[in-house]
Amino acid sequence: MLKKSLTALALAALAFGAQAADVLKVAATSVPHAEILNFVKPQLKADGVDLEVKEFSDYVQPNAAVEDKQLDANFFQHKPYLDSYNKDRKSSLVEVPNGKVHVEPFGAYSSKIKNIKDLKDGATIAIPNDPSNGGRALILLAKQGLIELKDAKSLTPTPLDVVKNPKKLKFKELEAPLLPRALGDVDVALINTNYAIEAKLNPTKDALFIEGADSPYTNIVAARADRANDPIIAKLMKALHSAEVKKFIQEKYKGAVVPAF
Repeated sequence: MLKKSLTALALAALAFGAQAADVLKVAATSVPHAEILNFVKPQLKADGVDLEVKEFSDYVQPNAAVEDKQLDANFFQHKPYLDSYNKDRKSSLVEVPNGKVHVEPFGAYSSKIKNIKDLKDGATIAIPNDPSNGGRALILLAKQGLIELKDAKSLTPTPLDVVKNPKKLKFKELEAPLLPRALGDVDVALINTNYAIEAKLNPTKDALFIEGADSPYTNIVAARADRANDPIIAKLMKALHSAEVKKFIQEKYKGAVVPAF
């Protein structure tokens, strides 16, 4: 009888231990964010956290799911995009403490030309249709001397802010995930690196031109303000900032994704 009681107590203790693990639900786009999160799962498991990665293919739902308390945090965006999203949607998501993880240098791609010097007058340029990434695309074009912007310091210019356009370039604004598919229909597309990688484009080899290491668009982990300082999220950031993650990013993405810690 005593043996049976001890066995029951042992099983109960194991069940309690399994229940005691903290569950952290994080939204992410698949490449590279979900890949990086899945890489740290074992480390977090050992630290008492069960990480559940929920993958999304767009830039709106990952924030909406966190704002609506369906998920705890997200990892897919940079701070300028988060600021723009909060302003447009009247939400109040924040970057978590020490939330910076990596930079994905933004690049220009084409299936019609091999060198930007061959870009013809009147060419059509596809850019993301959200304010922060569309602005990022225009800033990169300005740095190439293709256009001039009204305010060189603004991070969110629009095509209306182009004051000099000597090649008479035409801008086509599209949802960011659709940009790789548009390569056959436009002369050049400015594509976020996560979508470029998904489309089997190599940013370091295939881009006509690409951002430098000084990019201000560092990808971050974001959450609601009431969860930002949660010890469980702090454990996530500790794992994401490990030497193992830095090595994983450097070896897997070979310069297409750059650690920012």
